[in-house]
Amino acid sequence: MSNKVLIIVALVFVLLLGMMGTGFFFMWNKMNAANARTADSGETGALSAEEPVKIGPIHPLDTFIVNLADEGGSRYLRVTMNLELKDEDSVALVEERLPLVRNGVLMLLPAKKYADISTIEGKDALRVELVAKLNSFLKSDSVANIYFTEFVIQ
Repeated sequence: MSNKVLIIVALVFVLLLGMMGTGFFFMWNKMNAANARTADSGETGALSAEEPVKIGPIHPLDTFIVNLADEGGSRYLRVTMNLELKDEDSVALVEERLPLVRNGVLMLLPAKKYADISTIEGKDALRVELVAKLNSFLKSDSVANIYFTEFVIQ
């Protein structure tokens, strides 16, 4: 390589490093300003140590694979979820009635269409509907929440 090409490559490399450094500098300043604002207002941006969120016992369910109700039946849903339960008594109840729980989920999921569950709002609505369905044949409010750990539509 000639000296001219080597100098051009070096200049481009130095220019690229300078641009990256400038970007990091501005991003760092913006993050520090945001942290200073939350510190001044008394917020931490995260959960404070004084008010921890109480999460009930978690009961994992096996993976469900169902066909969706779209025309042609070519789409399917693979979903894995964990149930947040109210207390330890609810854990025993869910384990005792696990076939009812699985049946309730398997009766609800295939009735959904891709358009119903492809958005965040659709997934939230499905979560609310599943909680209501499961609580209908368990003790009232046994299932506090459902957490999707896998949600694949193909």
